[in-house]
Amino acid sequence: MSELVLELKDLHTHFFTDSGEIPAVDGVSIKVHEGEVVGVVGESGSGKSVTSLSVMQLIPKPPGEIVNGEINFKGENLAKASEKRMKKLRGNEISMIFQEPMTSLNPLFTIGNQLIEAIRLHQKMTKKEARKKAVNMLNLVGIPRAEEIVDEYPHQLSGGMRQRVMIAMAMSCDPELLIADEPTTALDVTIQAQILDLMRDLNEKENTAILLITHDLGVVAEICDRVVVMYAGQVVEEGTTREILKEPQHPYSQGLIKSLPKIHEREQKLYSIPGVVPKPKMGRVGCNFAPRCEFAFDRCFNENPALYPLENGRQSRCFLHDDKEGKVEMHAEADIRS
Repeated sequence: MSELVLELKDLHTHFFTDSGEIPAVDGVSIKVHEGEVVGVVGESGSGKSVTSLSVMQLIPKPPGEIVNGEINFKGENLAKASEKRMKKLRGNEISMIFQEPMTSLNPLFTIGNQLIEAIRLHQKMTKKEARKKAVNMLNLVGIPRAEEIVDEYPHQLSGGMRQRVMIAMAMSCDPELLIADEPTTALDVTIQAQILDLMRDLNEKENTAILLITHDLGVVAEICDRVVVMYAGQVVEEGTTREILKEPQHPYSQGLIKSLPKIHEREQKLYSIPGVVPKPKMGRVGCNFAPRCEFAFDRCFNENPALYPLENGRQSRCFLHDDKEGKVEMHAEADIRS
């Protein structure tokens, strides 16, 4: 097994509001190894983005706060790191691609100015050397006319081009960990494919570990080695991409796979999981997914399930994996691109 780059241990991130304490991330544990692409999937409100922002220590304080757990980056617990230390790590050893490139790039500065600032902040380079590297990075991510684009403003570029700039900025200091939060959202399918190809190339050439936050299972099938399924702030299943997409063990994962349109079948109506993700709250008793689960029984509403270890290092947070309860029936399969 390659070196462990990131390990979240029982991470709890809460928001303190006028309505009370909200556990947005409720005991999440995730591992990412060197050169590995780990996908974190789930519906909106499942805690994916808050988990990624917690790693970068970008949760707004107040109202947010990491109240418990560890964020170990190469053995260093970032949950206790100072802001000075995090500034050295962000953009240098850990980089992040945010959801919306138009709001992430400063509209008042050229693409080149922003790339050069990121490069010079972490590397000892002259402005001329940094500009040359900025142009090289734009070329690397497939942006044409890089020498001209470097002097243009964000509003002059398309959504796909801006996203490429964000990737170039994130990769400019050769980070060991790249966190990508919905990097293909709002892009058309051809640009999505190009962005995924680019991330895969960077992962293979630089051996960069990637934590990919997404709700798109097609993206997961395309690029991820392992998948972590989140629901209501908790990890409900973990396994390899092939295992999760072919044989989901948790009822929620089964519902996600079942809701995918199938190429060879013509359905009048696509399947959807009934109900909505519950609002997180302190002291919740019972399985978070129980009100929406077709397999739920009395125990599901009265006890909180732990993650049950399965074969080959898989895990699933469901009482149906208790030997006394039997196993979950498989209801869903998905084609995986080989």
